[in-house]
Amino acid sequence: MDDIEILVVDDEAVALKNLCHVLKKEGYHVIPAKSGKQALAHLERQEFSLVITDLKMPQVDGMQVLKRVKTMYPKTEVILITGFSTVDSAVETLKAGAYHYISKPFKLDQVRKIVGEATQKYQLLNEVEELRKQIHQDRQQPQLITHNQDMQNLLKMAKQIAATDTNVVISGESGTGKELLAKYIHNNSPRHSETMLSINCGAFSEDLLANELFGHKKGAFTGATDDKKGLVEMATGGTLFLDEITEMSLSMQVKFLRVLQEQEIMRVGGTEPIKVNVRFLAATNRDLDQEVKTGQFRQDLFYRINVVSMEILPLSERKDDIPLLVQFFLEKYNNIMHKEVTIVTPEVLETLQRYDFPGNVRELENIIERGVALANNDTLGIAQIPSDLCSLDMQTFRKSVGKYASMEEVEKSYIEWILKETGFNKTEAAKALGIDRVSLWRKIKKLQIEE
Repeated sequence: MDDIEILVVDDEAVALKNLCHVLKKEGYHVIPAKSGKQALAHLERQEFSLVITDLKMPQVDGMQVLKRVKTMYPKTEVILITGFSTVDSAVETLKAGAYHYISKPFKLDQVRKIVGEATQKYQLLNEVEELRKQIHQDRQQPQLITHNQDMQNLLKMAKQIAATDTNVVISGESGTGKELLAKYIHNNSPRHSETMLSINCGAFSEDLLANELFGHKKGAFTGATDDKKGLVEMATGGTLFLDEITEMSLSMQVKFLRVLQEQEIMRVGGTEPIKVNVRFLAATNRDLDQEVKTGQFRQDLFYRINVVSMEILPLSERKDDIPLLVQFFLEKYNNIMHKEVTIVTPEVLETLQRYDFPGNVRELENIIERGVALANNDTLGIAQIPSDLCSLDMQTFRKSVGKYASMEEVEKSYIEWILKETGFNKTEAAKALGIDRVSLWRKIKKLQIEE
């Protein structure tokens, strides 16, 4: 009980000495105060787990000590002791926040019991506060492991919009962590204590998706033996994440648009609208603007859902995160597989840095999981990663031009990339392109490619 500190306050020297002696024998760390004034001085310097104070004292009495304690340290419990016990004084002290009221002369067993209960309550309150702090810190931590500046800026933006109920569309290639970013937004929002549910819109037919989102009434179709809540209704008060929203059919988009506009749903087979209160986050690996232009995605739904647009970079554009991610996944799969793979060889890191990861972070995680599983000691070496990663041929071309680039712009970008990869060796570049050197020279001149 050394971590329990008790302040004992009494202007009677003998009573103070006896009570301190009893509490010290119980294992508590006890600080004596000979007056209310001295007690206030102690309280200015530190917080105590418990304060036991006489009620009647000159200048500063027990009630004043009690009120100061509750103002400065709300979790600290206070026990008042007095030889002038009345019902009125007992009620007054309890109303002021005292934990207990003991009349003199008191029994030592009674004091021990009350002190034990009061200090236990203080410890429990502290533990609850620490857990809340830990949960809060966990929520503040980016779920996306990164120290890339562009990604850090994205997380700052996500934290800003999390405080609102704004609908967000998260775009990015498969495996970049779109759902993780959605969870980060939810966890930092006022809705964090409520549910966040997710659904992949591409995993269901239109009828099944409607049933999953909106639920159904009993008898709506064969097999509907009971009423069923849909995900929108279940997520009320919280957040619903719609992955691959561009996979929704146009007719389903119309139904979903009504949910966004009215914040109400109609169960399949139902006749009464049901009010909901849901924040919607969506994700897609397609170009949503282009989907609208080609008529695959409704423009009115686009404007409703795409209030804020966020794009997650592919791993190929934040390769400075690879060592950090490797360490993160290494620790994760060491814990899962009960292994101690702590070393990643320079050859492995160099190979991973050369690779462009078309599967993004998810692919990197799979590579590290495989490596940990195959490792026979504390080292993840080149033998534990897929052999085809060791070839430069595994590098992939990624379009570095605008969303609606012409064929000529894409061709120029591709030729520039091939030239760079071959060290501007035109023979090798022409071979990679499947043309002769003369044709390559003509294209370089025509497209104004600078060497």
